[in-house]
Amino acid sequence: MNASPTPPEPRTPSGRRPLLVLGAAATAVVLLVGALVLKNQREPERIGYFADWNVANRGYTVNELLDSGAPADLTRIMWAFGGIDRDGLCHIPEDRHDQPWELYQRRYAADESVSGQADEYEQELAGGLNQLRQLRGQYPDLGASLSLGGWNWSVNFSTAARTEESREAFVASCLDLWLRGNLPVRGDEPQGGDGSGAGVFDGVDLDWEWPGGQGNPDNVEHPDDPANFTLLVAEFRRQMDALSRETGQDYVLSASLPGGRDHAGAFETEVFDHVDFATVQGYDFSGPWSERTAHHSNLYAPDHDQDANSVDQAVQRYLDLGADPGQIVMGVPAFGRGWQGVPAQDEGRDQVAGGAADDDYDGPTRPFDQLEEMGGRRFLDEEAGAYWVYDGDEWWTYDNAEVISLKGAYVREHGLAGMMVWNLDMDPDGTLVRAMRESMD
Repeated sequence: MNASPTPPEPRTPSGRRPLLVLGAAATAVVLLVGALVLKNQREPERIGYFADWNVANRGYTVNELLDSGAPADLTRIMWAFGGIDRDGLCHIPEDRHDQPWELYQRRYAADESVSGQADEYEQELAGGLNQLRQLRGQYPDLGASLSLGGWNWSVNFSTAARTEESREAFVASCLDLWLRGNLPVRGDEPQGGDGSGAGVFDGVDLDWEWPGGQGNPDNVEHPDDPANFTLLVAEFRRQMDALSRETGQDYVLSASLPGGRDHAGAFETEVFDHVDFATVQGYDFSGPWSERTAHHSNLYAPDHDQDANSVDQAVQRYLDLGADPGQIVMGVPAFGRGWQGVPAQDEGRDQVAGGAADDDYDGPTRPFDQLEEMGGRRFLDEEAGAYWVYDGDEWWTYDNAEVISLKGAYVREHGLAGMMVWNLDMDPDGTLVRAMRESMD
């Protein structure tokens, strides 16, 4: 499918451009073999989402991320999330935690800054984006993508993707804001202006939840959303490649895909013609909406419930759809799902619970570091690739380093592109990120 009269360049997995083979057949063979060798030697993706609202909510800054040691083990950071206004254009909303201030106007003191130096009042870029720029300066091989949408900010994705004209305008606005770095000047503050945020991001991640419906109840929806998503991805690819020709820099395009059966059916094969890779959310298979306790991120269906969803099934659905294994990044959680009032039978697994666990991190959710500190009895199902803790009458399912090791072995065995974790502030010591790297070395 195409979003414009000019077909986009053909894509190969992980952003590698096709080789232009000229000359004798022998030369073509040598080049092809060389490309295959490079592909097989490609470093696995190790991606972490940074939830920018938790800078204000939880005090988790980019400097905290640096102190965790995780950047040394990551290949890319996904900065979540970018907003879409009612007209279907990229923008920075001012009604959530004063996002413009936190993003590019807040001046950091020396002791909270990645560089160890205090921001100056007049500098054109401050805030979290400047901290990210400093981090990438210390780790020049670390990529950074701006992730658009998410659960709360996918409301206007359908409007942006509806027509050829809306797609062109939407993509142009996103590239202007996030890749060209033309940040708006706001009030009397000196930050912002043309190119003020240039170089912070080298990629865009599309996290429309979800084109097939069943997303946030406030989402604008249309029957053509799945087809329009494909056209939108193609338009991003076309304009990003045009920007590459202008700047001489490669830009990474990715998409976040659901792990559930119902959601996955809305995506079309042609999506994979345009993305460098796609992350598959290998979690939230169960949760507070589930009457019975069940693993939310198991690698395979457990013996007691062969109909359960699993990471393996989610990955295979996209491979069957036409994705190259080298385009699929397995998503893993740095959080657990919990229930209370859980009977002790079968160590609390597959039991009718009294209800969801108490509100903790964000509803009945608990971050990895706090789950590791819980008391109670702990269990690992190596065959299912699942882990849980049963403490009193509370039952929590999550991934620990042992499960990450099993999943890393799966990534290697199946030739997948790598692993992604949601999200980094839930893994404040970088334990899961290190386990990702070690499991795929």
